[in-house]
Order: sequence, then structure tokens, then C-alpha cells
Amino acid sequence: MSGGAARAAVFGLSDGLVSNVSLILGFAGGGAGSSVVRLAGLAGAVAGGISMAAGEWVSVSAQNELIERELAIERRELAINPGPETDELAAMYEADGMEPERARLAAADVMRRPTEALAVHARAELGVDPGKLASPMTAAVSSLACFLLGALLPVVPWLFDVSGTAPTVLSMVIAVIAAAGVGALIGRSASRSVARSALRQVLIVLVACAVTYGIGQLIGINV
Repeated sequence: MSGGAARAAVFGLSDGLVSNVSLILGFAGGGAGSSVVRLAGLAGAVAGGISMAAGEWVSVSAQNELIERELAIERRELAINPGPETDELAAMYEADGMEPERARLAAADVMRRPTEALAVHARAELGVDPGKLASPMTAAVSSLACFLLGALLPVVPWLFDVSGTAPTVLSMVIAVIAAAGVGALIGRSASRSVARSALRQVLIVLVACAVTYGIGQLIGINV
């Protein structure tokens, strides 16, 4: 999975979980019936997933357009000013520890191949690889799928005809377990403390749920 898709997937899962369990707990705290909470959870999952996917598509598309613009400028500079661009590349190689003569020869060799020259300059100056730009569609689909997964998990207890506070408690339990898993995944991917990342994610869910549940109880469904 590409970096853009992986980021979209992780944040989609996290956002879906936090936003929808908060929504569900807000309705539950307000005294809404199971059918209302279920409808709110399903609607929130679908609406949030579409919004998340659209946002990812627009964000990655805009980022790629900006990169393409910078690449076009760099491509033009390579064609118009090959001498200065060669000197610039040689200076980069020297800065990396290469001997001046070898750096000059290496830069001249790279500049003989326009596609490779553009790629080298883009990586050095822009920090991007022209051949590995993130796919807007892949990011959007990953975000949508993972948001729905995260958002639908706390809805599961409300799909059954269970009375009392059981669905609310089960939603919280599912959300906490899922949040811990997401936090652990983030921590492991970032080479940070898995336990700390998991705890942070769980605290985010608990605080969000406490706030919305409290608002639900304060306002109620009759206001």
C-alpha cells in the first residue's frame, strides 16, 4: 500500500470510529430509541465515509497538481539552462561527500538523460519522485472503506433487539478495543511506544464519547 493510501486508511479508520461512536453515544445519552440510534449510526457512517473520501480525493489531487506544476518548471529549467542545472546537481553531490571531479562527471552523466535528470532534481529539490505520486482514487477508496469499517463497528450492538443500556455499553467496549488497536498500529508504524499510542487513542474516544453523551443527557430528545 502506498504512503498516501496507508495514511488515508489509518486516519479514515480512526475518524470513522471516533466520530460515529460519539454520534451514537450522543443520541443514546439523549434517550433516543434503538431504531433512532441505529439510523443515526448508519447515516453517520455513510455520510462521513463519502465526505472523507471526497476530501481525500480533492486533497491528493490538489497536491499532485501542485507537484506537476513544480515539475513542469523544473523540466523547463533543465531544457533552457542545462549548464547551471548541471552545476547545481554537482554541488548537491559534493555536499553529500562526493569528490568535486567525480561529482561533476556524475552530474553530467545524469543530465544526458532528461527523464532521469528530472527525477534526480525533483527528489533533491522537491522531495518527490515523479514516478511515485499518490493516487487520488486509491486514497479516496481506502479512506471510504476504512472510515466505514471504523464507523460501523459501534453500530453493531444496535442492530439487535436489545433493551436497556446494553447496546450503549457494548458500543463503548467495541470502540475502546478498536481504538486501542488503531493506536497500536499507529505506534508500530511510527516506531513509537505501542502502549502509549494505544492509550492516547483510547483516551480520545473516551473523551469524545463523554462529551457527546453528556450533551445528549443535558439536552435530551425532547428539546
